[in-house]
Amino acid sequence: MKTDRVDFNDENSNTSNNASFDSVLQARLARRSLLRGSVGAVGTAVLGGLGLSACGGSDTTVPATVPAPVTTPAATLLGFSAVAKNLADVVTVPAGYTASIIYALGDPLTASTSAYKNDGTDSDFENRAGDHHDGMEWFGLDASSKPSRTAVDRGLLAVNHEATTDEKLSSHFLHANGGTTTLPRPASEVDKETAIHGVSVVEVKKTGDKWATVQNSAFNFRLTALTDIEIAGPARGNALMVTKYSPTGTKTRGTINNCGTGKTPWGSFVTGEENWVGYFTRSATDDAARADKSVTSLKRYGRSQGAASRHGWETGGTDDKYARWNISKTGTSSTGSDDYRNEINAQGYIVEIDPYNKTRAAKKRTALGRYAHESGAFSLPVAGKPLAVYMGDDARNEYIYKFVSTANWDAADANSTDVIATGDKYLDNGKIYVAKFNADGSGQWLELSLSNPTVKGYTGYAFADEADVCVNTRLAADAVGATKMDRPEWCSVNPANGEIYYSLTNNSNRRVDPTGSSQLVPDSANPRVYTDLKGTTKQEGNPNGHLIRIKEASAGAAATSFTWDLYALGAQTDADASKVNLSNLTADQDFSSPDGLVFSPATGIMWIQTDDGAYTDVTNCMMLAALPGQVGDGGKKTLNYTKADGSMLAVDTQVGKAPTASTLKRFLVGPKACEITGLCETPDGKAVFINIQHPGETTLLADIADTSKYTSQWPSNAGYGAGKRPRSATIVITKNDGGKIGT
Repeated sequence: MKTDRVDFNDENSNTSNNASFDSVLQARLARRSLLRGSVGAVGTAVLGGLGLSACGGSDTTVPATVPAPVTTPAATLLGFSAVAKNLADVVTVPAGYTASIIYALGDPLTASTSAYKNDGTDSDFENRAGDHHDGMEWFGLDASSKPSRTAVDRGLLAVNHEATTDEKLSSHFLHANGGTTTLPRPASEVDKETAIHGVSVVEVKKTGDKWATVQNSAFNFRLTALTDIEIAGPARGNALMVTKYSPTGTKTRGTINNCGTGKTPWGSFVTGEENWVGYFTRSATDDAARADKSVTSLKRYGRSQGAASRHGWETGGTDDKYARWNISKTGTSSTGSDDYRNEINAQGYIVEIDPYNKTRAAKKRTALGRYAHESGAFSLPVAGKPLAVYMGDDARNEYIYKFVSTANWDAADANSTDVIATGDKYLDNGKIYVAKFNADGSGQWLELSLSNPTVKGYTGYAFADEADVCVNTRLAADAVGATKMDRPEWCSVNPANGEIYYSLTNNSNRRVDPTGSSQLVPDSANPRVYTDLKGTTKQEGNPNGHLIRIKEASAGAAATSFTWDLYALGAQTDADASKVNLSNLTADQDFSSPDGLVFSPATGIMWIQTDDGAYTDVTNCMMLAALPGQVGDGGKKTLNYTKADGSMLAVDTQVGKAPTASTLKRFLVGPKACEITGLCETPDGKAVFINIQHPGETTLLADIADTSKYTSQWPSNAGYGAGKRPRSATIVITKNDGGKIGT
């Protein structure tokens, strides 16, 4: 998740000296041109009554053993007319498709919860939809309300609620007058804001050809920033987890800033905690109070002493639920059992949830590491072989990771009756690795454990035990010299061949001639440095982002080597083809800042979603449909540049085959100032659920009383709900002829 008002979500704390492996490139000006002609002649449709315009392994590179490829339907995939870029305050989809809103911020989850007034006076958010809908997964229900892998007309949506639209501390759409912008914050405002974070599980049902939520479903529930959650894996009970709330270090409260998701092979829901660091504050004298290695850890995770919190929740009162957001050492104990100095160590994990059982405690899987987690994508399960979980750390200059289970996959676990216990089996014991990309298109997974002498002997931080490695994963990755990437966001595994795709959303800190430790020269996996003009504003580095894909060596999930290339590089269509538009994107394909990334099991289509600020003078954020090839289907490209001193340098990179009109095209454009994120579908591929996050987020707090000045009024302008304040929401897309989405 990003925003034009970048602050707490724009962390850049990697000051390690991990070297880039390619030479410096010469920046190239890429002036943004005006759209030529009209928005386009693509067919559009008005969407119903909503008023929406349709608008450890081998070094070889033999493919791993995977299940049979996805069988595509007889209908032509990507058989729709591409949607044109636009700036309309609507959801635009191709002709022949309908989008319907079904679940928005504040919608009630119980029969006794009142309808949402959307005027800032609503409360009881523990029983309502949270804010900033993000990653999402489908869990089917049969006619007897039992879990079903094949149900297509009834199921549960597990939805992340990442954050809230804020300016000057307060969540201004949530409060009647926009909220309090000075400290201390009122308890009533803080309570609302903590409650809209987390996860919701909501039943959805199709009646006739219409989808809707089931308000009084017994399955509906919320996890918030205050929900009890268990610590699992190596860090459970470790000294690093001891707090006043949990002196035994076995539990914590809440999950926050939940971004991407995943669905385990045994049928549970996993959610990643992303930009959690900024929710905490530290005193200006905390370094001296601590006087231990925790200071190194806090700085590496972006919490230097004196750091202010995003919302000021710690000022809501004297109650413990507010005090926990102040992670300064204030107690006298040697363990942290009398304060919240260690509270931050309980955030930043993959969290596993049983969506069918609201009474089952969720667990934070510490074996998978602690960082700014996006999604968790699982390798294709192979009986008798370990599972891998692929993950990214969404911050500038951070890393790509995978976890490999100690346990080998047992196909019987696909029908587990206790998914959390099964998660204990596969997710609490294993090895975590970080990726290093080489210029020749090869790469290595570097083990992060004390059995690796480089980690054990690291002079930058003395790891006490394996739990310390899991809690301070970034420091371990620094130790082994992992490749710093352009903000790894979502990842997804191609069901046809097991290859892994990562979206690298952008990086403003790539430079030809770095001026500080936070700026990096380009390398083969992150090869572009250029200047892009948004109006008259210069956007430096890699403003448009790209997608990288990985092919494991013959050991499959357990491989320690891989090959890679760049699937596609974001750019406007008329950008310099030798330096910027390396994928030769057309007007029907060009995009910026890829984020959400999901493969359809039903069709094999890869859906690419954007969270963009670089291209938003031309178009709102979007979703594209792709039929990807495979690693190595393109070839080497060399980017030649001139440094400031006049010397010539070259960077070799590996770029996949350029997409064609039949393998990549734009499917959807969202309303103003939104992010398109999260996608899941019914097993038949005939209903796709997508989240529209923070429409109108650029609305100023000063304009809260003047609806005409909102930068978006969606979804109220589409006929959904009360009031005109913009709301994050889930939509469902269906094809008017009843076919699979994307055909």
